[in-house]
Amino acid sequence: MDEDMSGRPGPGGDGPAGLPWWILEQLPVPVVFFDRRARLVSANQATLESVTITLEQLVGLKPGEVEPGVVIEGAEGLEAAVEEVIATGKGRSYETLLRPDLGREGVWTAVISPVKDGSGHVHGCCVVTLDTTDQYRARARMTVLNEASMRIGSTLDVGRTAEELAEMATGSFADFVTVDLLAPVLAGDEPGTPEPGTTIVFHRAAQHSVLEGCPESVLPVGARHTFVRESAMGRVLVRGEAARFAVEEEELWRWEVDDPDRVRSIREHGIHSLVVAPLTARRITLGLAVFSRHRTPEPFDDDDLLLAEELAARAAVAVDNARRYTREHATALALQRSLLPRRTARQQAVEVASRYVPNTAGAGIGGDWFDVIALSGARVALVVGDVVGHGVQASATMGRLRTAVRTLADVDLAPDELLTQLDDIVLKLDREESVDPAGSSAVSGATCLYAVYDPVSGRCTMARAGHPEPVLVRPDGSSAHIPLPGGPPLGVGGLPFEAAEFDLPEHSILAMYTDGLIESPGRDIDAALAVLRETLTRPAGSLEDTCDAVMAALLPERPGDDIALLLARVGRLGADHHVSWDLPPDPSVVSRARKHVAAQLEQWGLDEAVFTTEVVVSELVTNAIRYGGAPIRLRLIRGTALICEVSDGSSTAPHLRRARTFDEGGRGLLLVASLTECWGTRYGPTGKTIWAEQALPGA
Repeated sequence: MDEDMSGRPGPGGDGPAGLPWWILEQLPVPVVFFDRRARLVSANQATLESVTITLEQLVGLKPGEVEPGVVIEGAEGLEAAVEEVIATGKGRSYETLLRPDLGREGVWTAVISPVKDGSGHVHGCCVVTLDTTDQYRARARMTVLNEASMRIGSTLDVGRTAEELAEMATGSFADFVTVDLLAPVLAGDEPGTPEPGTTIVFHRAAQHSVLEGCPESVLPVGARHTFVRESAMGRVLVRGEAARFAVEEEELWRWEVDDPDRVRSIREHGIHSLVVAPLTARRITLGLAVFSRHRTPEPFDDDDLLLAEELAARAAVAVDNARRYTREHATALALQRSLLPRRTARQQAVEVASRYVPNTAGAGIGGDWFDVIALSGARVALVVGDVVGHGVQASATMGRLRTAVRTLADVDLAPDELLTQLDDIVLKLDREESVDPAGSSAVSGATCLYAVYDPVSGRCTMARAGHPEPVLVRPDGSSAHIPLPGGPPLGVGGLPFEAAEFDLPEHSILAMYTDGLIESPGRDIDAALAVLRETLTRPAGSLEDTCDAVMAALLPERPGDDIALLLARVGRLGADHHVSWDLPPDPSVVSRARKHVAAQLEQWGLDEAVFTTEVVVSELVTNAIRYGGAPIRLRLIRGTALICEVSDGSSTAPHLRRARTFDEGGRGLLLVASLTECWGTRYGPTGKTIWAEQALPGA
């Protein structure tokens, strides 16, 4: 290979690998040749045009020493790569990052090929350098977008999604990022298009900086602020197109007069370049993301603008999903709370306290519910249930089941019979909703615990359908789970439910709850049950305080399921609140029954109720003698109302009918219904009880 003193082949000479040098001279990319010592020997014209030193100054330099004043990141690695190719005879590529003194950044890929003779002996290597800055930035942009698709939208929380966008952007190409959402978005509503001349209200949803506390924004997260529609920010929002600005641009700061503190803060911290991108999803603009640079000297370019647009677009979809979830969550929560009892039934049997906590971990509002239902005879029904599923559908199903329970309770069904009827209702609902319009299966089901407490006898009857057992705290401070037959969940069908009956000591506490209270990831159920029992036995000022203590001990920070808790402290109606008489099936006993009742009411100080009650007793006792049978029993109960009950040994159902003009009978129950607030019939193992309830005088 003929070479002149400059290290370049002479005219007609050959270049590396025997190629005519004039061919390499015509290549538009830099090509250099290193000898076996990894020292530069030759370079083509494109190389000389890319540096500021002469060929004579280049000769003898190592890789990475091409030009003084140029920093090559990874230069040592490049030199090692050249030496590796010379030693092994195998080509490879190497990517370097160049930063000239002027602050200009470039990425270059060096393709390193061994130069061999005919016998395969390596004489050096040829390095072809390609400017791959655009490809590098495209790869980096795709990497950022790929990471964004995994990091942004990890939750269905609007605020957290905005934070993820801000954190992602500051970790990739911006120094400070703020995310402002339109006010309706945080409530789950769909924002409208601002009218000309209006002021747009934003809420600062997130902000993040590459430096701790720098720059400090005058607006904290959660603060409310405004832009006029005609401002630079307002125009970006209305047009739905991202734009980049320099801080010096006059049009960006037209709103400086209205908000000088914000502009002063931005300038004080050296922010010199901005990209403002609208958060638009499904043709709805939800807010703005503002990307700023104060530490990076280069202003945003067109590639940065494109990256900001794509990041904002992906984040907008996640924000919109979170907004829709927020709206559905709020709707389901409003529906759920509207269907739960706002106040307990008026009764003297039990003192109750309750708590309902919706699920906040993202699965949606569930169908947990509780209820307190006043029954005839001063009894009270306590109910806790849990519908399978989440969302509006679960809340709606809960409302239907709660209504069904109240309806069935009004006819005084025993707990096991009530659950049997409720099971049939769930099966019917399941058949109606088994296939939705999209063709996917919808599974229905529920659990329920139903208890009836009688404050006169102190007896409680319970039955459960796949529900956790209740906890009983006795007056002496001991506690235990009440063993109940484990019935199947509602909706299974075909399996019986069993009831258990037991005495409840006066002033004992009955705790009924849904599984969300004791079941959560990472927590042992047995340990949670032990905590529940221990908390219930602690001395407390009131039942409400006990409720708070239980929730504080067992409530997760972000409940993964709805939680319903119902505590009931049972009482007894003393002997001065109820009285009963056994009556023979003789028509002459009716007058005696009236006398007993009148005397008892006078003793209770209810003289005003004597006349009405005597009429009611006459009709009910007469019906029991005429249509029922022995044994006949009359009972008066003075609670929140005055209750008159007549029991007999027949299961024949009474019927309220309107008698015709010349009928001699048939007006008894009609008369009872007109004189009392309500009346009804409940059945027992050996007969029935007809009861009538009237308001106490002065109540």
